[in-house]
Amino acid sequence: MIVGAGVIGAVCAYYAAQAGLAVTVVDRGPVAGGTSGAGEGNILISDRAPGPELCLAQLSIRLWRELATELGDVFEYEAKGGLVVAGTDAALDGLRDFAARQRAAGDVDAVEVVGPAGLASYEPYLAPDFAGGMFYPQDAQVQPMLAAAHLLRAARERHGTRLLTGVTVTGLLTSGGRITGVRTGTDGEISAGAVVNATGTWGGDTARLAGVHLPIEPRRGFILVTEPLAARAGVPLIRHKVYTAQYMSNVVSDEAGLESSAVVEGTRAGTVLIGASRERVGFDRTISLPVLRRLARQAIALFPALAEVTAIRAYCGFRPYSPDHLPIIGADPRAPGLLHACGHEGGGIGLAAATGYLIAQSLTGASPDIDLVPFRPDRFTGTPT
Repeated sequence: MIVGAGVIGAVCAYYAAQAGLAVTVVDRGPVAGGTSGAGEGNILISDRAPGPELCLAQLSIRLWRELATELGDVFEYEAKGGLVVAGTDAALDGLRDFAARQRAAGDVDAVEVVGPAGLASYEPYLAPDFAGGMFYPQDAQVQPMLAAAHLLRAARERHGTRLLTGVTVTGLLTSGGRITGVRTGTDGEISAGAVVNATGTWGGDTARLAGVHLPIEPRRGFILVTEPLAARAGVPLIRHKVYTAQYMSNVVSDEAGLESSAVVEGTRAGTVLIGASRERVGFDRTISLPVLRRLARQAIALFPALAEVTAIRAYCGFRPYSPDHLPIIGADPRAPGLLHACGHEGGGIGLAAATGYLIAQSLTGASPDIDLVPFRPDRFTGTPT
C-alpha cells in the first residue's frame, strides 16, 4: 500500500510492482495533485553536496534515464544539462571548489569549467557580465505530472497495480504491533503487508497516524510561466537549465524568511519557467506580487531578452522541508510495517527514481544499492503533536 500518488509514490508503485508485489496506491486528490504538480521537474546533480544526497542523485539520474527508455518518450525527459553561472570571480571559485569536492566523492568527472568567453556557446542570450560558470551535462528535466501519470499507468497495465484517487487515509491498521493497512473515509479498511508514506509535504501528518514524529514543514515556492517563445535564428532563447550560484546556498539554507535566486529553463512547449523562491509560511497559497516581481527581475538580469516576454501565469507549491535537508527513506523501526519516502524538499522529482527503487528493495528484503542509514526515519527526536 502506497499513500500518495505524486511522482515519488508513482515510482515506488512502479518498482514495487515490477518486483512482483501486489500494489495499491491511494491519494486524497488526483494524481500529482500536490507538490508534484507544482514543480519544474528538475533532475539535478549540480546542486547536490558531496555525501549521501549526491549518491542518491547519481543513482536517480541513471534510473530516470532507464525509465525514459523503458516507457518511451511520454513524460518529456530531456537530458539538457545544467549551467550554473557566477557573477564574480569569488563566486566562480566557490563553484569550482564545490565541483572538485563532488568529483572527489563520486562520478561527476564530466563537469566543465566555463570561462566568461565560453558562456555564449552554451547560452547565446545570457547576459554578458558573468565571470563564468560550471556546466553539468548530467542534469535533466521531466514533466512531473506526465511522469507520475505514465508510471502509474505502466504499473497498472503491466502489473495490475490498483489506483484509488479521492480516497483520504484517516488512520492506520495495526495487528501484533505492526502496521497492516489503512483506514479510509470512503472505502473503509484496506489491508496491506506494508504501508509506504509518500505524502510529501504532508508526510509528517501521515507519520503521526502511526504515532511517530517526522518534522516535515511546507516551504512555499512560486514559479512564473511565460508565453511560448519561438526560436531566434534557429536557437532557443534558453537551451539548458540555467541558474545562479546563489541558488545553491538557498537550497541548503535554514532561513524561514523569503529567499530567491534566478532559475530559468525552457520547456518543450516553448514556455519558460522562472523560479525560484523559498519561504516557510505554512500552507498559505496567497499569490505574492512582490515575490513574482522579484523573480521576474532576477530572470531578466540573467536573460535580458525576457524583458520583452509576457508572463501568462504563476503558481505556487510547497516543498517538504526537513531540518537536515536530507529526505526520509526506508522502514521506520518505531512502527514496523511503515516505510517513508518523503521530505525531499525541492529535490523530490529528481530524487524520486532512486527513492522508489530503494523502497522497492526494502519491501522485498533486497540489499539496497546505497546506504540508507543517513536517510533513516528515526534520526529525528521528538514526539508527534
